[in-house]
Amino acid sequence: MDDLHTSAQGHTPRLTAEPSQGGIVRIQEMERRLEEATTAVGLMEKALERYEAAQEAVERLADYLDSEEWRRDFADDEKGLLPQDLKRGVLSEDGIWNLLENNRDLASRMQEIADKILTK
Repeated sequence: MDDLHTSAQGHTPRLTAEPSQGGIVRIQEMERRLEEATTAVGLMEKALERYEAAQEAVERLADYLDSEEWRRDFADDEKGLLPQDLKRGVLSEDGIWNLLENNRDLASRMQEIADKILTK
């Protein structure tokens, strides 16, 4: 006898056999993947919102690094005119530059991932 039978109306198949163990395992695996992917997509959405909002700060830092103000602030630091307890990571020559490079690399990586997703 077939596993599938036709209902009384003649068009809706119904299962009469027990589900296979392989089907149960597959469904469990797919459910785990759905939960994992849903969590990752949600986290990425939140991270992208923060990342996008941070782009204004990144742009301001890039402008600052190329400005006369940065050169003046750097010179004042070199002369010892700034308070000793003042955080001055923005005055390190590599601090802002490394952020800008990391930002470009991350944008490129996101573009590569987006291209893979959108061409499927």
